[in-house]
Amino acid sequence: MTTPARALIFDMDGTIVDNMDFHTQAWITFFARRGKVIEPDAFFRDTAGRQGKEILRHYMGEELSDDELATLNHEKEELYRELYGPHRATLPGFDAFIAAGAARGWKLAVATSASPGSTRFILDEMDLRSRFDAVVVGTVDVPRGKPHPDVFLKAADRCETMPAQCIVFEDAPLGVEAARRAGMRAVVLTTTLPAEAFAEFDNVIAIVNDFTQLDVETLLA
Repeated sequence: MTTPARALIFDMDGTIVDNMDFHTQAWITFFARRGKVIEPDAFFRDTAGRQGKEILRHYMGEELSDDELATLNHEKEELYRELYGPHRATLPGFDAFIAAGAARGWKLAVATSASPGSTRFILDEMDLRSRFDAVVVGTVDVPRGKPHPDVFLKAADRCETMPAQCIVFEDAPLGVEAARRAGMRAVVLTTTLPAEAFAEFDNVIAIVNDFTQLDVETLLA
């Protein structure tokens, strides 16, 4: 019986790139235009990892149609790209880390709740997509956002890897919970929240500021 390949599965926003503050700023501006005052830290804790349509319906009403959601989400995404575009860069050590993983035979995947446009904005415009064996865009490929495990399970399936043999890289509690429900271990990047925010999770195997702090040999042994 062939042993399934192992896989490293990366959330995109806040994990491959340090952009979650820009997403939050864009949402706050978007809602401020509509007279809604949003507290940034609470907003991030409540929404990180959720799909844009879920955020919009939560704050603006479940009755929004698909066409209305598409129009509103496009407006928010334009705000985000204007804010983050000049700052795009992968987290320190990321490029070397995924090269080390690939050299050891690990499959590499992205599993994101971002929109297709945001995914292109990062993976294609930064010339990253070709470095991954699979890309799962939650807003297209699975019906539910995090903390449901769908996006990570889909990534494992496309990598032909059992969930228990996957390591997820995340920056948000909802994402770590999604990994836990998928039966996957998680490495936390503290790009947006401190380590204490992840104390309750028993599937977290490392908490670091960026990829330069990871012991590659031990993690991928």
